[in-house]
Amino acid sequence: MIYPVFSMVLLTLVVGIIAFFTRVNSVKARKVNPKAYKLMDAESFPESVIKTTRCFNNQFEVPVLFYVGCLFYVALNVSSVVGLYFAWAFVLLRVMHAYIHITYNHLLHRIIVFWLAVFMVLGLWITLMLNMA
Repeated sequence: MIYPVFSMVLLTLVVGIIAFFTRVNSVKARKVNPKAYKLMDAESFPESVIKTTRCFNNQFEVPVLFYVGCLFYVALNVSSVVGLYFAWAFVLLRVMHAYIHITYNHLLHRIIVFWLAVFMVLGLWITLMLNMA
């Protein structure tokens, strides 16, 4: 389970770096006053800043359930090929979700991929529970 977890950490870091550079570029291009970032009080941030910031924040919502589930697999020494498939599917769907969110941001595509990822994390947990029985 450590490789899917590490992959999610990398995804989070990559999205965070993209969000950071998007903010820096918005200041360099004079689209946003640097003081606006102090309290995130800009009247209207550019779309690119909003998308990357929300995508980064997203990495700390549903993925928390993934991290905790994987931690239980490791801590309880549960070995499950099915659980591992659910974990990798979750990671791949989260990569797709981040890509959609940061690039063309089509809402229907994003929602479908989001909910598929939620079902993968649910499958991860159900598999864990079944292996504990």
